[in-house]
Amino acid sequence: MTLLCITIFSCQSGTDPAVYPIQKQSISDKAMVVTAHPLATQAGLEVFKKGGNAIDAAVAVKFALAVVYPRAGNIGGGGFLIYRGKDGDIAALDFREKAPLAAHRDMYLDSLGNVVDGLSKDGHLSVGVPGVVDGMVKAHQKYGKLPFADLVAPAYKMAKEGILITQGEAEHYNKFQEDFQTLNTQKNVFTNETGFKKGDPLIQNDLAEVLERIMKEGKAGFYEGKTADLIIQEMKRNNGIITHKDLKQYDAVWRKPFQEPYREYEIISMPPPSSGGIALCQIMNTVEAFSISDMEFQSKEHVHLVTEAERRVYADRATHLGDSDFWTVPRKQLLDEAYLAQRMENFDPNKATPSDSIQAGNIAPPESEETTHFSIVDPEGNAVSVTTTINSNYGSKVVVGDAGFFLNNEMDDFSAKPGVPNQFGLVGNEANAIEPEKRMLSSMTPTIITKNDELFMVLGTPGGSTIITSVFQTFCNVAEFGMGLKDAVHRKRFHSQWLPDKIFIEEGSLTENVIKELEGMGHVVEVRKPIGRVDAIMVLPDGRLEGVADNRGEDHAEGL
Repeated sequence: MTLLCITIFSCQSGTDPAVYPIQKQSISDKAMVVTAHPLATQAGLEVFKKGGNAIDAAVAVKFALAVVYPRAGNIGGGGFLIYRGKDGDIAALDFREKAPLAAHRDMYLDSLGNVVDGLSKDGHLSVGVPGVVDGMVKAHQKYGKLPFADLVAPAYKMAKEGILITQGEAEHYNKFQEDFQTLNTQKNVFTNETGFKKGDPLIQNDLAEVLERIMKEGKAGFYEGKTADLIIQEMKRNNGIITHKDLKQYDAVWRKPFQEPYREYEIISMPPPSSGGIALCQIMNTVEAFSISDMEFQSKEHVHLVTEAERRVYADRATHLGDSDFWTVPRKQLLDEAYLAQRMENFDPNKATPSDSIQAGNIAPPESEETTHFSIVDPEGNAVSVTTTINSNYGSKVVVGDAGFFLNNEMDDFSAKPGVPNQFGLVGNEANAIEPEKRMLSSMTPTIITKNDELFMVLGTPGGSTIITSVFQTFCNVAEFGMGLKDAVHRKRFHSQWLPDKIFIEEGSLTENVIKELEGMGHVVEVRKPIGRVDAIMVLPDGRLEGVADNRGEDHAEGL
């Protein structure tokens, strides 16, 4: 067996073969790549060495993640891409999954109209039509420089020759062994009766064959031919509803990026079906009116204000946001200064507002958290921010037989029934009801920020419903509290989302005194697992690039 230990992946003989070098901060004069896995970061950097640009690197990184980070980075899901060229040209690519043609609004309800637990989360019926491959093809067609096949080749080689499993991946494979066995009818490389351990080799021959077909045939190598046949065969094994027609007519869509000024900055992010751009800027514009920069960081005043703003924004999200191809989203009204001020009229600086007393704003008619994000700036100054997902850890837990990749469970991001929360506690209504070919609402928030019309920051994160608030806090830590990027990314976070009526905090984020003060104001504070994994790049005052990988995972930052 030949393991992938070539120069570009920094495998060093004589060292612990189970550990890839991981770097959390990097300063560079030319270019920067920050991803969820060191091998994916290296794949992006290698593109630059061959003369490729940021989009080329994004394609190489995305397919590499499909091999090294299958619980979130694989080709069975979808996502969003934000691009800003060196000349200021911006673009947004929507390759979010779609509901199959046979989907309908009551497909997860029983005969009494109640949601069937687990039906939209586990197994074949939870799968939306994947968009990743078409998204990468479309991005490359518009902006790429190097041959598409050359960008998929590193992932193909990793799958065929093998990689070493990291500690984090071994733990996740072992955690979901029962699901892999009970929800699959075909044997796959992710099941191991004795368990995985750090440093184990993983060879993915079935996935390598899929990647080879994509290299040779582009979009048709996934959505037609043998790969499509394998997906449909898998669907038929256990009541899945995706058909050849669903696959063949899937189409990623270029959309107008969401843009909103904030002081001397401009926020460039995803429009619907992402809720991220609008919700992010609603929070920013709400707290701006209260001079948040004058508050002590993570004091009761700071946390209380942000929580109250988030409650109102997430209430709006539940009612007003959905796929804009199917639902009229009142984006202008939601960001209107007078509207946001009206939403905060009942804000009490000394008392929590119960979420059951907050409804969505009155508008005139007119998203496991296992996602992955990467940020890239190339030597020419082009920037890409990409967030992709298969929803839960390993999505539906279903591996396509003889194809070797997991399928998403993104159908759970629809409102299975208006007013009933999904697995992340997010409530939705008619705007996000299930319809054939509709894209489910997402919290993914790939973002590029400029300052005085110059590139300033590229960032994003996984985290389900916490994505929006993690991006907000990271930017706020820099812009309002004056932190350096590493401190801003690594600082402990908190999160609130209207329902459930709680403030979720990372352990150690707030002092015991602040927690008691918030509880005295009527808040319910709950400690939870780490929030988000922000991968970010910032342009320093001297023009150099600083890349920071979140310390909550095995993410890696490296530049040229």
